[in-house]
Amino acid sequence: MRKLIYGMNLTLDGYIAAPGDDIGWGGLPSDELFQFWSDQLQATDLSLYGRKLWQTMSSHWPTADQQPGATPAHTEFARRWRDMPKVVFSSTVDKVDWNTRLVTGDAVAEITRLKAEDGGPMDIGGATLAGAAMRAGLIDEYVLATAPVLVGGGTPFFTALDNWVNLNLLETRTLPGGVILTRYETRR
Repeated sequence: MRKLIYGMNLTLDGYIAAPGDDIGWGGLPSDELFQFWSDQLQATDLSLYGRKLWQTMSSHWPTADQQPGATPAHTEFARRWRDMPKVVFSSTVDKVDWNTRLVTGDAVAEITRLKAEDGGPMDIGGATLAGAAMRAGLIDEYVLATAPVLVGGGTPFFTALDNWVNLNLLETRTLPGGVILTRYETRR
């Protein structure tokens, strides 16, 4: 059975985007944080995306390594991202590229099926998609890169839940810029 990991950058008050889907609060991640996410991507066999995050990622990463001033780290991440098998869950997107498959049906049923397969870890991104997986009890690990900023509203990292989810702390690390990285596993 595959492990499902939900991780993103978020604000201290728990938002992944400020009102208006503004993600500018994060600024440029430190080299250490960027390398952490790149290593996470390298260790992942399949990435699952909701529509909004897919549109954000696919508008930048397919050609990020060809942009003037692209750093070696950005070039490496862009190549990893392009090559990574991906699944996008959307009822409004009609075309996906870059080693990606589109699912328009029941996301929870498809994620459950994918988890049951043999293979390495999967990551999930996008608040709505991850929220559905959380409520279904499908997420095995949470990775939070919490930035020292308050935005007061927007898109929350955690969704409303029907039941408590008990967690075990796996790691805590302080990164440059006051970012606190924490990893938790779901206690089953």
